[in-house]
Amino acid sequence: MLKFFLLFIFSILPLVASEKIEIYASSIQNFGTTVEASEGVSVVYKGYFLSAQRALYNRKSGDLELFDNVRVNHGSDYKVLGKYARLNIAKKEKFFQPFHMLEKKSKVWMSAKEGEAKDEKIEITSGVLSGCNPLDPLWTIEFSSSDYNQDSKWMNLYNARLYISDIPIFYTPYFGYSLDTTRRTGLLMPSIGFSEAEGIYYEQPLYIAEQNWWDLELKPQVRTFRGKGIYETFRFVDGKNSHGEFTAGYFKENQDYFDKNNLQNDSHYGFNFNYDNNDFINQWFGTNFSGQSGVYIDINHMNDVDYINLSSSNSEDQATATQVLSRMNMFYNTENNYFGAYFKYYLDLTKASNATTSQKLPTFQYHYYLDTLLKDHLLYSLDIQSNNITREKNTKVLQTNINFPLTLQTSLFDEYLNIAYRANLYMQYSKFSGEEEVPVAGVVYQNGYYARNYHTLSASTQLVRAYDLVSHVIGLGVSYNRSGTDSKSGFYKDYIDANDSVKEGYEFYEISDIKDELQLDFTQYLYDSSANQILYHRLAQTLSYTDTEDRLGELENELDIKITDTFHFYNNMFYNYDQGLFSKVFNRASLVTPDVSVTLSHLYKDSFKEATLDVPRYTSYLTSSVTYNYNKHYSFSAIYNFDIETQEKKNMSVGFMYKKRCWDFGIRYSENNRPILTNTGESSSVYDKYIYLTLVLKPLMQSEQSSSFLMYKLPESK
Repeated sequence: MLKFFLLFIFSILPLVASEKIEIYASSIQNFGTTVEASEGVSVVYKGYFLSAQRALYNRKSGDLELFDNVRVNHGSDYKVLGKYARLNIAKKEKFFQPFHMLEKKSKVWMSAKEGEAKDEKIEITSGVLSGCNPLDPLWTIEFSSSDYNQDSKWMNLYNARLYISDIPIFYTPYFGYSLDTTRRTGLLMPSIGFSEAEGIYYEQPLYIAEQNWWDLELKPQVRTFRGKGIYETFRFVDGKNSHGEFTAGYFKENQDYFDKNNLQNDSHYGFNFNYDNNDFINQWFGTNFSGQSGVYIDINHMNDVDYINLSSSNSEDQATATQVLSRMNMFYNTENNYFGAYFKYYLDLTKASNATTSQKLPTFQYHYYLDTLLKDHLLYSLDIQSNNITREKNTKVLQTNINFPLTLQTSLFDEYLNIAYRANLYMQYSKFSGEEEVPVAGVVYQNGYYARNYHTLSASTQLVRAYDLVSHVIGLGVSYNRSGTDSKSGFYKDYIDANDSVKEGYEFYEISDIKDELQLDFTQYLYDSSANQILYHRLAQTLSYTDTEDRLGELENELDIKITDTFHFYNNMFYNYDQGLFSKVFNRASLVTPDVSVTLSHLYKDSFKEATLDVPRYTSYLTSSVTYNYNKHYSFSAIYNFDIETQEKKNMSVGFMYKKRCWDFGIRYSENNRPILTNTGESSSVYDKYIYLTLVLKPLMQSEQSSSFLMYKLPESK
């Protein structure tokens, strides 16, 4: 036996002379066509590095056999260990028994009876897989067979059984997943649930991504007692500055559920289209304009609010607004000029028909930016807007507004005092069409215009003082508005000349009166040495010279203070002198630390008007949220929103999440007050109660705070 520490290079592919295998060993023996290497064998071929205790190489067949403590590295992707391996470089075949693999990036490991690889595909027989510690894995997936593509990093498992510890949880005849983050077609994590009213809930998303510029997500669902449906989301990128998304859905109610719950519709459908483009003119028309252009589209349509309620199993993801807005905004902007076109369509989900709902289709705007003359002492700008307010029934109007403010300004006393005079020129013209289905006595819509000017005198100063730790900024301002002359005709003259009882019938008059009044403002800021804001405080008071009985307007106080690095408080309130009461008080306190996050807010409003069935006098609303990270594994969360005036709980939830390297588990109890549309054409609501279970097997699943694998819906209450 010849012992040496030399490199033997064997050319085993005569057709491709550059492909060769390198064998390093302490001891090598030749037996005819067979070479035996022992004592620390290392084999290098292309991107593979193999090591074993002993190796046999057959020059004639090209088979290389490795024995005992076999390790295989392929780049930095994975590692295979076993007692026996056979490789045929010419045929590009590899065989391992037993088979062990570790994908370094995802830390997913596999252990199997045997594995055979040809080209880029590995066939695996009878094994187990996990992303946990191999010594004591919390979860494992056992399978009868598997195959793995080394190029696409995609693995298929057949007859897969999921175990938590040693307890069998789930079986599927097929399970496929990716070991990298490449977008690809496949099944996503399902959602499963149960409701005593809706039955068993199951949603199985399918993700389709055949090209880089688009993907499609299909989400079929079934609710055994209620019905079945499907939602889809199509996402696309059509340029470097643009992207969009189209979502649509349809759900069909079972007849028994439809009749029992007295619903307005036995099927629910709708769609949403969202698109954003930051350079649409140059992109669409092949131009090279230097100005900035943009288009934003957000179109929503549905036949009733249950389209939203059924779109997700998670009630916290569902919108409860009673009005849906669709809009499209387009603009072109230069240094001096702005051109815009806006389309707004309102959908009231509390109504069976929106034929009388006013829509703005479209609004056109031209704006000339602020410019100066006379060495920056004279400032002027121009704004023109034209609103086409239309609807299927009743009166429609085309209203055009023109604003042309002129400001003369200067500074005095070495710029300690700034003074200005502004002339505000304004005109609105209305052109009406259509007729009222139910005319209001004395109300006639005639084409007409309203023109006026008013004057504003203002003076302000700002003082800054730096201290060792903070800087203090104080601002004082006073402005006086003086009504000027006006001229009106048609609709505007009829409105102003009418008595108060008839005024209620005029729908399109939204011009506020100009009062002779004085506006006082005080502001102050505190900044620390790093220029971070510590405090913002503002006081504003209006004094009227037109209304002798209501001379003092509401006093506004706004305070935003950073008490500590973690505790923040905000307050905004309005005090009404005539009533001797606050008309609005809003408070929000928040505490944010690495372990605790608490937000508590309360809104109080008093309209000082007699309450009606639809409009209460008072609003008192409480919102709160808490999250607490006990340690790196345990976290707790809760939210609670309550309408104090109506004594109605809007929504609440409480839950915890347990996280480890290879898995997450959470449970959450949630309540939500969701709207529905009944057969009477009126809006009602249903109070839902849910229990959500979250189970994330990492890295096969993505950990998301809102993801829920299993849902149990408690009995409904109305």
